[in-house]
Amino acid sequence: MSEEKKTPEEEVEVVNEEADVDTEAKATEAEEPKTEADQISELETKVAEAEDKYLRAEAEMRNMQSRYAKEQTQAVKFANQKLAASVLPAVDNLERALQVEVEDGATKQIKDGVEMVYKTLISALEEHDVKAVGETGEAFDPNFHQAIQSVPADDEHPADTIATVLQKGYVLADRVIRPAMVAVYN
Repeated sequence: MSEEKKTPEEEVEVVNEEADVDTEAKATEAEEPKTEADQISELETKVAEAEDKYLRAEAEMRNMQSRYAKEQTQAVKFANQKLAASVLPAVDNLERALQVEVEDGATKQIKDGVEMVYKTLISALEEHDVKAVGETGEAFDPNFHQAIQSVPADDEHPADTIATVLQKGYVLADRVIRPAMVAVYN
């Protein structure tokens, strides 16, 4: 029984073969098949995660749709705001023109024409839900009125009521286009 002498190259091959066998054994141990219960549990977790993502995405879509519908409603409701704001100075000028006293027939006819234009313009604004705010004697509301002056209150005029309207305010639906400039009793 004589042992054959191995060359150094053959010894390296034998060592490499033994290392490969050890690696395969370790890989086999690491890849032990999962039990059926583990697989089911893992799949149930994945399904629950996918369902959660689906429900969140669906809720986000509903929120976006309702937000979009609300924005559309607001856009339609207040579409005339810029136009109304640009027309208000003309309304103010017509009101000032109507305050002038006239005595002869020609100027009276002109004033009547201005009054017709004024009434038509006010009617058009009201058709589009633009309304004037700020009347003498009305309660002061800082949401709709801007106090320019204060006037001492007396027995006939309680505090925090409008004494004089210096410039009418206007609202479109429930949004203030321009606050009324008023003098308020204090």
